[in-house]
Amino acid sequence: MAGKVYLVGAGPGDARLITVKGLDCLRLADAVVYDRLANPRLLKEAKQGAEKIYVGKLPDRHTMKQEDINQLLVDLALQGKTVVRLKGGDPTIFGRVGEEAELLRQHGIPYEIVPGITAAISVPAYAGIPVTHRDIASSLSIITGHEHQDKLDVSIKWDKVTQATGTLIFMMGVAKIGYISCQLIEHGRSPQTPVALIRWGTRAEQETLVGTLEDIEAKVKAANFQSPAVIVVGEAVEQRDKLKWAEVMPLFGKRILVTRARAQASDMVRRIEDLGGEPYEFPVIETRTPADAGVLSDTSEALSQLEAYDWVFFTSVNAVDYFFVQLEKLGKDIRGLYKARVAAVGPATSKALAQRGIIAESLPERYQAEGVFEAFAGELKPEQKVLLPHGNLARSWLREKLTELGVSVTEALLYETVATGEDDVELLKLLEEGGIHAITFTSSSTVHYLLDILRRMGLSDPVEALSQIEIACIGPVTAKTAEEAGLQVTMLAKEATIDSLIDELCAWNARTRT
Repeated sequence: MAGKVYLVGAGPGDARLITVKGLDCLRLADAVVYDRLANPRLLKEAKQGAEKIYVGKLPDRHTMKQEDINQLLVDLALQGKTVVRLKGGDPTIFGRVGEEAELLRQHGIPYEIVPGITAAISVPAYAGIPVTHRDIASSLSIITGHEHQDKLDVSIKWDKVTQATGTLIFMMGVAKIGYISCQLIEHGRSPQTPVALIRWGTRAEQETLVGTLEDIEAKVKAANFQSPAVIVVGEAVEQRDKLKWAEVMPLFGKRILVTRARAQASDMVRRIEDLGGEPYEFPVIETRTPADAGVLSDTSEALSQLEAYDWVFFTSVNAVDYFFVQLEKLGKDIRGLYKARVAAVGPATSKALAQRGIIAESLPERYQAEGVFEAFAGELKPEQKVLLPHGNLARSWLREKLTELGVSVTEALLYETVATGEDDVELLKLLEEGGIHAITFTSSSTVHYLLDILRRMGLSDPVEALSQIEIACIGPVTAKTAEEAGLQVTMLAKEATIDSLIDELCAWNARTRT
């Protein structure tokens, strides 16, 4: 039985601009056929094991001919697969969706066309240019600029198009900008008509070049301005000076690699997006309940005597989360800690406890184990018992210092951190092309595992591959690990919090942007 093909518009580049339906289709797909204008971050939304096939075209070569792409969709569907053909922008705007759909219909394969946000309107919007305006442009035309010059003269009626609408949008016409300008001037547009070219609009590489029909070709050559770009012609371009918004955001122009576990990355990803940056999620770790029966037995025993503890030190959000998971499995109640004082390392850990109705002891200024010890060492008594929930990679420092004070320390190994992540060809491309501008590390394990995974993916010297990228660490322990691994740490959060790390990223971008 044949599968089904969804011809999906991915939007202009910003991964968040895909439609809800497009995202639903992507998550159902057994195979994703995509081109270079679709944000590679969207591929991470595909389900585990989905086949990902790149068929994109580059300016100097074609990875796959259109006829072969059409046949590929048929072949995949005839294997019974649910297929998503992921196209940049909207599939019906110069996306050749008609050719693909026609062949699918000939083979009796069901399909749907899922519209996307076209780059023709969204890319100018991200440059601060509304393509229509009540006072200056009440209409627009969308025109291909990608064809050979002779074909352009056949497909475009210059005498009609030039004056047809207030705004003219040319798609993919950078190489023909001189000819396009000459034709528009020859057919009645003023040489002083404003023109804007927006390259890689809505992405970290977004770049805008503004001129007039008279001088834009010279400016393109001088700047070595390359495709892909949207060309906007008309008075609407002048609105940019007043309405420019994306390019002034604190993290605009920066693509930031987020390495922390997917379950914890959402806050950081959202903050980066909200500040105009482009996060690239590549979780290198995940946490899970230990599989070892002996460890589980020891943990059960530690948590079965909650009434005996005078103190509980939570050193991470994971420790809080897994503590309550284990309590539920054991059928235990938090009321067993009725006499214990509960302390937390850092505001995130304290917040995780507060969400469960537990207000932790006043936080130390240093959001590390050292800070907790400094704050409470004077109140610990030799006869007291301390519960220390943690993961398999936790430092032994706190346990050792507590033991030196003579208190009885019971450890509960609640979770283990392991390497994760599928091989990511797109990440390797970005690293090779200089497309990753900063990497964030939120724990020592993210440092170790990123380097290990890059080696697994074929980088013989990952430290060298990352040598030109800014390295941002959440705290001194993580920074020390990165430096010992050979990385050059260029940003260190003033406090060991995500907010503080984001502040450092913003300050860096403010210093370096031109």
